[in-house]
Amino acid sequence: MPRATLKLRPGVNTLESQSLNEAAIFSCNLIRLTPDPTGLGIVEKLGGWARYFASAIQSQVRALWAWAGLDGVPMLAIGSENQASLGTAWLQYIRQGGLNDITPHVQQDNPAVAATTTINSNLVTLNDPASNINSISGVFIPAHISVGGVIVFGMYPTIATDANDFAVQLFDLNNNPVNATTSVTGGGAVAQFTTVSGTSTVTVTLNNHNFSVGSTYPVLIKTTVGGITLVGNYIVQSVTDINNFTILGPQNATAGTSAFINGGNARYNFLLTSGPLPAGTGWGVGGWGVGGWGSGVAPSNPAGTNIDALDWSLGNWGDTLIASPDKTVFNSPDGVTLGGGPIYYWSLNSNTFNAQPIVVNAAPVANTGFFVAMPQRQIVAFGSTITGVQDQDPLLVKWCDVNNFLSWLPTPTNLAGSFRLTRGSRIVGGGQVGQQGLLWTDVGLWTMNFIGSSGGTNLAYGFNEIAQGCGLLAKHAWCTLGGVTYWVGAPTPTAGNATSPRGQIFMLSANGVQPIPCPVLDQLFQNLDPNNVRKVVMAANSSFNEITIHYPSITGGTGENDSYIKFNTMIGTPNGWDYGGNTGTLVAARTAWVDQSVVGQPVGAGSNMVLYQHEISNDADGQAMLPFFQTGFFQMNEAELQSFVDLFVPDFKWGQTNQTTMNAQVQLTFFVKSYPGDTARTYGPFTVSSAVKFATPRFRGALVALQFSSSDTGSWWRLAANRYRFQQAGKFY
Repeated sequence: MPRATLKLRPGVNTLESQSLNEAAIFSCNLIRLTPDPTGLGIVEKLGGWARYFASAIQSQVRALWAWAGLDGVPMLAIGSENQASLGTAWLQYIRQGGLNDITPHVQQDNPAVAATTTINSNLVTLNDPASNINSISGVFIPAHISVGGVIVFGMYPTIATDANDFAVQLFDLNNNPVNATTSVTGGGAVAQFTTVSGTSTVTVTLNNHNFSVGSTYPVLIKTTVGGITLVGNYIVQSVTDINNFTILGPQNATAGTSAFINGGNARYNFLLTSGPLPAGTGWGVGGWGVGGWGSGVAPSNPAGTNIDALDWSLGNWGDTLIASPDKTVFNSPDGVTLGGGPIYYWSLNSNTFNAQPIVVNAAPVANTGFFVAMPQRQIVAFGSTITGVQDQDPLLVKWCDVNNFLSWLPTPTNLAGSFRLTRGSRIVGGGQVGQQGLLWTDVGLWTMNFIGSSGGTNLAYGFNEIAQGCGLLAKHAWCTLGGVTYWVGAPTPTAGNATSPRGQIFMLSANGVQPIPCPVLDQLFQNLDPNNVRKVVMAANSSFNEITIHYPSITGGTGENDSYIKFNTMIGTPNGWDYGGNTGTLVAARTAWVDQSVVGQPVGAGSNMVLYQHEISNDADGQAMLPFFQTGFFQMNEAELQSFVDLFVPDFKWGQTNQTTMNAQVQLTFFVKSYPGDTARTYGPFTVSSAVKFATPRFRGALVALQFSSSDTGSWWRLAANRYRFQQAGKFY
């Protein structure tokens, strides 16, 4: 009887039917395609993983970042999501095996307005009973307070006074002090809105408002008056006097009435930072220097609650971690829901217990994300606030001065500045790649290149839209590998849709933006959960020249990343693709990822909230990995004849070079048909290993598909030249 070698077509293809996909891989999970000398992909078992940290993180991880302190000790930052079922968001880091919490804390108070000013001073003291605010925190005041001839509104560093009061200093956009014109004790008022029935004109009463016709007046606390709901930015239509101006509501009022914003109370949104208690703050209670002298009360840090976040941007500024929470939901039922918070910083040498907000003049209060530009080192924020106080502009890019993230106010002597992209509806994501920044909108890709000062305009960067129709699917759905940037591009699905629109995979190289043919594209776009698109993550594994797209599937039904498609960039397209996931408790998909770094091999976060380090094991956290692949059906004889196969001779690499024994075991199963529409007959599985010379399947048919799988622990294998013995066995009709 003759023998033949099983020659598989390279790559994985799910665009074709299983019969058309003859002798190629049709389905698979947890495999790797590695290039052979001819450039084709040989199938092997995927590298395994083990726990990077023993316990699960408290909530779903959305961002990871590796960096080192000045002492050279590696650290891994973790940004996790706020979920109703799991509690609050977290910002943490792992150092020398320990998990440390540096989550920013927030606190919202709504006390009666009681502000104190001193004539010719820019210091305003604000009463907030039992707030206990320190001098290393910040406060965002979203409702204008008029007091002493000045307006208190926006983001400020806090100045500690006592347990019931704190102070802020007022500066204009040129960083000049704004001094009170009168002295007031415990006074002030927020804006009052007055409507007239049948018109959309709303009169705003705010003493010494300083607004002019055509300027923008932000209403940041939703207020309903006379049947009109006010929230957002409004253009000033007329100025009656220094205390009154008008705006236009969204529709005509149904009644003539008045109402104060926030019910007439102040609103203080504190960004709390905790630190060591200052020395010399008391005597006579507890340890020397602790507690008010003679008061019997020890000072304490304000507590607050963890900040709210759905996602994070993370980076580092030397030894300092930079972090910004994001609450943006691009596929929300009402369109784009923007949120997020300011940019925070923390280092081992910062002498604070948690991350501290950047609350200097003109620093963005809310952002979709940021990255650190190099080599000149500037924080580039996107989807940011215009002046530091108004609603977010989803197309605004804003950056700090060179080498100073505490300087955001543009001046003739610095390179802080901003630029608004001119196409698209929002910036989805961005990052530094090589010597340029990349910014993806929902419809295209922009580059930003450092050009330095230009005529005192502070436009330190040149912006160019280099391609359209290639917008980014989700904030973390991109990566860079080997100098080439890859990303997932698609129209954003609408929440509640049963299917997702078909998108593409793109790459940016020296040849510009190009789509990448992907024969497993159906696995992604026909099974992508449209309600959880924001969770899609693209991960680079530089040790194996792979990019992996992790996504939440419809069939999985969990709303979390449970499936993946993977591309070996050395093999290239179309033969370098494979896929897997959605296999029950053992899921290889990740919710966040950091490539090989100062912490070693890549680290990924599982949907079980456990951090895993990859490529350091042949198992999946101590369990068998269960890799498999199955071919399409191929015809063993081109004539109208069936074939009889009685012998299969396995040929694998049964272990890695550093293993003392080549002990892998592989299960081989045959699926046999006479016609493409037949129900396949199953033969096997047959267990083969280095100790098994052959298997005897003994089947008769015209079409056959083979499945290779394994379920042992501690082993690794790679497919080689398997052979089978066959003979003609009569016609099949």
